[in-house]
Amino acid sequence: MDWLDALQHLRTEGAPGVLVTVTQVRGHAPREAGAKMVVSETAAWDTVGGGNLEATVLERARALLDSGAAVPETMTFSLNEHATVEHGRQCCGGVVTVLLEPQRARPSVAVFGVGHVGHELARVLSRLPLHLHLVDSREGQLDPARLADVTDGTAQAHLHHSPVPEHVLAALPAGAHVLIMSHDHAEDFVLCDAALRRDDLGTVGLIGSSAKWSRFRARLREEGHSDAALERITCPIGLPGVPGKAPAVIAVSVAADLLRALPL
Repeated sequence: MDWLDALQHLRTEGAPGVLVTVTQVRGHAPREAGAKMVVSETAAWDTVGGGNLEATVLERARALLDSGAAVPETMTFSLNEHATVEHGRQCCGGVVTVLLEPQRARPSVAVFGVGHVGHELARVLSRLPLHLHLVDSREGQLDPARLADVTDGTAQAHLHHSPVPEHVLAALPAGAHVLIMSHDHAEDFVLCDAALRRDDLGTVGLIGSSAKWSRFRARLREEGHSDAALERITCPIGLPGVPGKAPAVIAVSVAADLLRALPL
């Protein structure tokens, strides 16, 4: 695949990468200004010229990935027999400058329950660069026409209708942030139990009152979950002190709180 397809591939897979672009060429060089390649942790697509130039770029790009860097940087190469090299000489005679732009993996957020609040929350989150999983046991809640204002956003929306939504939760990628707000408290409880049975999720939030969470905590202890594990679930959710119970108000509050945990 070419560099553009590679970027889309990494985005779909939720994997980070580095976009490398030849920004300036003086004299003779193996590639022209504008040539691009994409580097991931284990692969590379397209080329910026091969030889020492490309091998050095690959090393630096993977170092950026290992460190989690987000700031672009440039590298300049002199392609002559006097230049210091580690991977073989390139004697084209020119000077090449490349730009390395880290592309973070898009975070994943899963909203379980696309009712009034869930839909409003999805509207807000759909404007952000993330994977947005919308899950509901009621097929009608995921009607494409109903969610048109969500699926045309920046986020990559994934719609999951499942009578057993905990199966969807079990299949979410590691690090996914989970928000539980279904129409049924029994379904909410099962999802909380399923979330606690994974130790690789991001934040887990449950909509509801302190009284609801008190009842859930007691029942989850009966299922064998420790107090330390129960601390992984936040309930109520949203920024404290925000007044109002309208769905849009709750959604904005929840999204604002979630943003503190998202690496955007």
